[in-house]
Amino acid sequence: MFTARELQFITTTPMRIVSGKYKSRRLTAPKNLPVRPTTDMAKESLFNIINNWYHFHEVRVLDLFSGTGNISYEFASRGATNIIAVEQHSGCIYYINQTAKELDFDIQTIKADVFSFLGKHQGSYDVIFADPPYDFSDEQFGKIPALVFENNLLSENGTLIVEHSQQTDLSNLPNFTQSKRYGGCMFSFFEH
Repeated sequence: MFTARELQFITTTPMRIVSGKYKSRRLTAPKNLPVRPTTDMAKESLFNIINNWYHFHEVRVLDLFSGTGNISYEFASRGATNIIAVEQHSGCIYYINQTAKELDFDIQTIKADVFSFLGKHQGSYDVIFADPPYDFSDEQFGKIPALVFENNLLSENGTLIVEHSQQTDLSNLPNFTQSKRYGGCMFSFFEH
């Protein structure tokens, strides 16, 4: 997946909460977590878009492949209180729980394989954010929106956002609406 050198670089990069109650708060994940947090520039640009669509205190969020919880913290800092973070790595779950407790964020964590979770879970979310490994196959990337829409996990006016590298193109998938590029990061948007 990642070389030891890449993993050391990406896991020691500090995260920053961009806006809200904890604006500019820096967080640093432990070095041993297998994560690649969304860059501050990409996250800030993404939340500028989301900010125009939703009132954060009303939004229901599902954060898939949540890693360090970077995206969940951003939603919580902006006032979201209905956040579920799904991650299968127990170290990441522990880190999210500890950070949420420290910052008094209402983030529910679920330790599970995301595909199994999506296949069984019942709920409705305004924003579903998925940040799977960049080296996923096209088939694996395609399963995310397929399961979300098959299981009616997105509210009527909801948005699924999938983060991926610029080498991946999701524009041919059903319900795709647009993509935005920020540096080497892409966000693909899906809606009803």
